[in-house]
Amino acid sequence: MSHYTAVHANPKGPGDARPTALKTIKDEGLEEKRQGQVFVITGTSSGIGIETVRAIATTGATLYLTARDLDKAKTALDGIFDPSPAATLKKTSKIHCLIANAGIMAIPDLRFTEDGHELQFGTNHLSHFLFLQLLKPALLAAASPDLPSQVVVLSSSSHNIHGINDSDNYSFGHGDYDPNVAYGQSKTANIYMANEIERRYDAQHLHATSVHPGVVATGLTRHMPPDAFKGMEYVYPMMKSVEQGATTTVWATVGEAWKHDGGKYLVDCDVARLAVDGDDKIVGPGYAPHAYDVEKAKRLWGDSNKLVGLEDEE
Repeated sequence: MSHYTAVHANPKGPGDARPTALKTIKDEGLEEKRQGQVFVITGTSSGIGIETVRAIATTGATLYLTARDLDKAKTALDGIFDPSPAATLKKTSKIHCLIANAGIMAIPDLRFTEDGHELQFGTNHLSHFLFLQLLKPALLAAASPDLPSQVVVLSSSSHNIHGINDSDNYSFGHGDYDPNVAYGQSKTANIYMANEIERRYDAQHLHATSVHPGVVATGLTRHMPPDAFKGMEYVYPMMKSVEQGATTTVWATVGEAWKHDGGKYLVDCDVARLAVDGDDKIVGPGYAPHAYDVEKAKRLWGDSNKLVGLEDEE
């Protein structure tokens, strides 16, 4: 149980007493305390990504940010982040934290990446998996017993909808395509990636957690139908502002509780409980029984290496 548990017990909607990402930085006493450390954050042109950057920037860390639309990102981050034209990730030998924030949701019809992968699986999981593998030497180089490196992966309560498909069907070549099922698969994959990082690299002081940010109205929901939440008025009190939606990510990234630990799915600045009958699979706070399936996480890791053209380390 974290010291934020009580304040999440009776939510009253966006902007209520639940903490913001900036408050988390202040509570941890980390303003200007991460100078000399390097953070890489994906998906920083809108929503939770912007607020994650806003909070992490106050620690004094060096930030490398990615976005599909650079002009949009520059506009969104104006006044928060002062980019250096000379800064290139290739020159960085040590990275202390990767925040895998970018994502898409509920693509209405079956679409594929340029490499032929189902779009949500390819964008939400495989792109981050490949990025992790490329950055892994720098993450391990920065890691030490006193200051472990961190990976934080944005997942979702929607992982409850679906686990992962068979190895030959991640892109829904067999059977019907359902956008929510595909999204659920990609979010389960995010949990598995974090869990497998922890299993493989804990001894080398690289830790990973997965995070459900909460129900936040962002551009991520732009593909959802207008009546997606019809009849779900009970959801409103659970909803968060974008400033609150970035909080669990930031807590997982810099919170003292996760400095030497990982392999957990986090919700509302706490370790999630097991989902129970009656929980809503889209917005509920619990985790599905399949979330901690070690064998499926191992299988996905090996399959993902093959899908991005890499050799498995084990």
